[in-house]
Amino acid sequence: MINFNWTMDKTKTIAALFDFDGVVMDTESQYTIYWNEVGRIYHPEMENFGLMIKGQTLAQIYDRYFKGMYAAQAEITAGLNKFESEMKYEYVPGVADFMKELRNNGVKIAIVTSSNEKKMANVYSAHPELKSLVDRILTAEMFTRSKPAPDCFLLGAEVFETVPANCVVFEDSFHGLQAGTSAQMAVVGLSTTNPAEAIKDKCNLVIPDFTGFTYKNMISLLEK
Repeated sequence: MINFNWTMDKTKTIAALFDFDGVVMDTESQYTIYWNEVGRIYHPEMENFGLMIKGQTLAQIYDRYFKGMYAAQAEITAGLNKFESEMKYEYVPGVADFMKELRNNGVKIAIVTSSNEKKMANVYSAHPELKSLVDRILTAEMFTRSKPAPDCFLLGAEVFETVPANCVVFEDSFHGLQAGTSAQMAVVGLSTTNPAEAIKDKCNLVIPDFTGFTYKNMISLLEK
């Protein structure tokens, strides 16, 4: 468990910052299948490639594992676009009701994701109501450094004119958890992608999903 000595500013907004894949939508297992197949084709020497790249933007993946491999990048991008257009987008249990409860209590909500706008357009098509559940959606195009750098979550605080001590991050990937803690924010880890045992020392609290998780549970993390 991570512990910070922060003081909530009661004159400023409370913000809940949600990663998308594996936190709002239960998509991570689908991505693991896709990226494991990419790894099998292009990097057979790397086991569990799908797990290795979790939480990284497409640009980061290309820079780290496919640098200069422009034909491969084009093939992967085309395959990924097709894959995402056919994916099933199903909410993580309890997240929609939890977001509604946060809105009723005046909490500002942002989705903060390494996904790009093209992918999110597929999501909006499947779930047009998503935009009404949140105040902002921050995508990969909006920040220079992606997770594990804290920039995306710091931007989340900035757009709501609040401070890190008033923010709670909801994440599932190792890179995302690191980004949240580096931003000096309270972090709730979801064990949707990695086992609870593997992430418990990288966040303030681990939950399996949002079933039974309440506004009061979240606020208690900021009031410690």
